[in-house]
Amino acid sequence: MITKEGILAVLQSDTYKPMSFKDLLNHMEVKSKRDRNEFKKIVDRMLSQGDVVKNKKGRYMIPPKDTYVKGTLQGHAKGFGFVIPEDAISGNDIFISANNLNGALDKDKVLVKVIKKTDKRDEGEIFQVLERGHQKIVGTYEKSRNFGFVIPDNDKLCKDIYISHGDAMGAKNGEKVVVDITTWHRDKNPEGKVIEVLGGPDTIGIEILSIIREYDFNVEFPDEVQAQANNLPDTVEKGELEGRKDLRNIPTVTIDGKDAKDLDDAITISKLGNGNYQLGVHIADVTHYVEENSPLDREAYERGTSVYLVDRVIPMLPPKLSNGICSLNAGVDRLTFSCIMEIDPQGNVASHEVTKSVIHVDERMNYEDVTAILVEKDPEMMERYKDFVSMFQEMQDLANILSVERREKRGSIDFDFPEAKIILDNQGKTVDVKLYERTISHRIIEEFMLVCNETVAEFMFWSNLPFLYRVHEDPSPEKLDALREFLTNFGYTLKKGEKVPPKELQKLVEDIKGTKEEYFLSKLILRSMQQAKYEAENLGHYGLAAKYYCHFTSPIRRYPDLLIHRIMGQMLAKDLTEKRIKKYNKHMDEYGDHTSIRERLAERAERDTDDLKKTEYMADKIGETFEGIISSVTSFGFFVELNNTVEGLVRVQDLNDYFVYDEKNHRFIGERTKVQYKLGDPVKVKVANVSIPLSQVDFAVVDKESK
Repeated sequence: MITKEGILAVLQSDTYKPMSFKDLLNHMEVKSKRDRNEFKKIVDRMLSQGDVVKNKKGRYMIPPKDTYVKGTLQGHAKGFGFVIPEDAISGNDIFISANNLNGALDKDKVLVKVIKKTDKRDEGEIFQVLERGHQKIVGTYEKSRNFGFVIPDNDKLCKDIYISHGDAMGAKNGEKVVVDITTWHRDKNPEGKVIEVLGGPDTIGIEILSIIREYDFNVEFPDEVQAQANNLPDTVEKGELEGRKDLRNIPTVTIDGKDAKDLDDAITISKLGNGNYQLGVHIADVTHYVEENSPLDREAYERGTSVYLVDRVIPMLPPKLSNGICSLNAGVDRLTFSCIMEIDPQGNVASHEVTKSVIHVDERMNYEDVTAILVEKDPEMMERYKDFVSMFQEMQDLANILSVERREKRGSIDFDFPEAKIILDNQGKTVDVKLYERTISHRIIEEFMLVCNETVAEFMFWSNLPFLYRVHEDPSPEKLDALREFLTNFGYTLKKGEKVPPKELQKLVEDIKGTKEEYFLSKLILRSMQQAKYEAENLGHYGLAAKYYCHFTSPIRRYPDLLIHRIMGQMLAKDLTEKRIKKYNKHMDEYGDHTSIRERLAERAERDTDDLKKTEYMADKIGETFEGIISSVTSFGFFVELNNTVEGLVRVQDLNDYFVYDEKNHRFIGERTKVQYKLGDPVKVKVANVSIPLSQVDFAVVDKESK
């Protein structure tokens, strides 16, 4: 069987010398047409991901780690850039001059070739763009005599986009437009065409609309998709219950945020006579309504995920499904896919059943009310939900068992970063930014979803059928080495070796808890890890210290969940033919890549809209003072994060002294005053300037004691 690992083993062997594609085929004795096609598919994927490169003679080789580095390009308005390596913890980015960008732009994932090594910062040139950070770009249209051009809103995209007059879509000078890049060039500006005119700079809501367009999210559903959704029933019909486990008489609740409308998980729980718990996690049976390869299915796949922006949701499925027939609303029958587990007092899943089912939710609970019952013992809430109080208490008991006895003991790493809750008024303007509270009720649902996802993944792994896993690979040795070096500055150590068990990092996270450096060291530990993604191969989940993991619990808003529901449903119905298995195996890598990319785009858009609204909140606070912490230090200044997670920049040229940048120790030292500004230091700042279009806040230091 041709595998990526097998090809890598050959290319990494000590005796291997770079070979042409044909020589590599012969060397590995790949003979049949089918195997050759599979071999080419794998090698092409490795090339596109930068795991393999071609040398000047067109021969394949593993890029030497000391010369070729994968990373993300961070552009600069002055035309140069820096590549932040995937294996970087901090402070070791690679400088790229304007002449060596070779057509790469801000946020592109790239393979960079190091061309000059220095004590301070290596210099490189872009060897290959692995993944474009932008396909659609939003900017301001400017017209000249012979052509037009678009100046990107993002000043880090330091190249204007060339637009021929025929591709301007009638845009006028100064109007905001959306450009689709049609041609990328290594040595000159990209070319594009205007695909939408958004309006003048004063158009209401244009900032978030610009972000939506830049990430190419479809707000409206195509007519054929909407028509298919409209033809679906509003209620569950009797004939649909055949072959399903009837769970409608079991007390059932959902627990979600107050504003949530797409309710895709419900819970049942009971304490058994043997001391074990029976936990039922019941998930909306979306595939019952979304047929394979239908317009609904194709659109859901293209979207990949629902996008939760600060002022709106761009759903993966039309509201008729996401808020209607698929949402597990209280008081109505709903079709579900259930994972019913018997869990012992040590958190082990003693047995489980995966089945199609029908449920009837009794109560639509929210996090605040459940917390009021469990923590505050609120008399009104306890009376109102008196039939469910004991159920919530059993949930709390089981969640604690799963957290402590199951996950904590095996080394699961639990970061507890503050999250911002952005409050908008009726006009969509930010009126407050405060911390989002993570309560016991949140943890209950988290633990139940985690154990369900693990149980399903292990069950399907042993079925030996095509599947899409949620994987989180071990940190790379390079990232671990960089983290070790950084930790020594603060008196912490990390076990040596190319592999570090999750339990070691878990202990480190516990050791730094409550210290002044907890926040930024936790961020650095997180940055040392790989990015979770979807894969056809089960590679385990490092952060959860889990051998098996998948996403099963949110098919309304994530396509991977919908996909594995479909596979599992066909398996249970004994309808998973050899033809279907072959098709799934053929495309599973593609499904994993696509859904991982869509997830990353959604996360970036959510972060961008949050940053925009946080900046908007600070716009009328110029001159006001705040307490914060230095969250990162760069050569041009340092960033300060306020208690409400708003972040702003203190520029080094604005400080009252000449400050020397000490990159190794992540600090600035005043040459005359000896004042230091170091990563993790508390600092008082005032708001000096705010730019909403750039989502940028500038701070000025109010005072700092000499050291």
